[in-house]
Parts: sequence; structure tokens; C-alpha cells
Amino acid sequence: VQLQAYGGGLVQSGGSLRLSCAASGRIFSSHVMAWFRQAPGKEREFVATIRWGVGTSYYADAVKGRFTISRGKSENSIYLQMSSLKPEDTAIYYCAHGNGRGLTAKADFASWGQGTQVTVSS
Repeated sequence: VQLQAYGGGLVQSGGSLRLSCAASGRIFSSHVMAWFRQAPGKEREFVATIRWGVGTSYYADAVKGRFTISRGKSENSIYLQMSSLKPEDTAIYYCAHGNGRGLTAKADFASWGQGTQVTVSS
């Protein structure tokens, strides 16, 4: 599976942004798609995961209630709607594909997009 993320940009604190990730290749109902992020000088961290078949989603505590992950109805895409953005959300955001054995660890995901920069100004 090949992934391409886009939609990042510069936004003021409290604003909203929507990220998109287009996937090429076969995605099975047991698979998962996710968003991770990496801030300067920090490790890449889990943001949100969605189970491809049933659509169940999971979130990191830091974004719960502010971010929403979703999948396209017909196309192989996922989205991350981000609201009430904070300066600490500034990072490069990556989409990822996994076989569904795990939901939140980087090691659970074999395919990664190139990342899209999100900058939140205070």
C-alpha cells in the first residue's frame, strides 16, 4: 500500500484544519489506517486509528474530543479533521497502514506516507 498525505498548513491557535491521505493498493476489512505525528526533537507519536472494515476509531488522549478520523465512503482515503488546534499540535503528520494486529504502536504499521506539516501559531 502506498500512501500520500496532504492538507497541512499554517493555522492560528483555536482554528481547524483537515488532513487527507490517499492510499493505493488493496486494503482489507481487517486492516487499519492511522495518523501519527512528529514534532521537532520528539519521537513520532500515535494520534488516531480507524479500523477499515467496521470504522471503529481510537484516539490519543491529547487529541480526544478535538480530532476526528474518518474514511472515505468509496475511495481508499482517510481524513483527520482537527479542531481547537493548539501550538503543541505543531508537527509533521503522517498517515500509515497496518494489517490490524495492533492499533497504536509504530511497529504495527508497515506503510507510511511522506508527511504533511501542520503549524499552529499562538
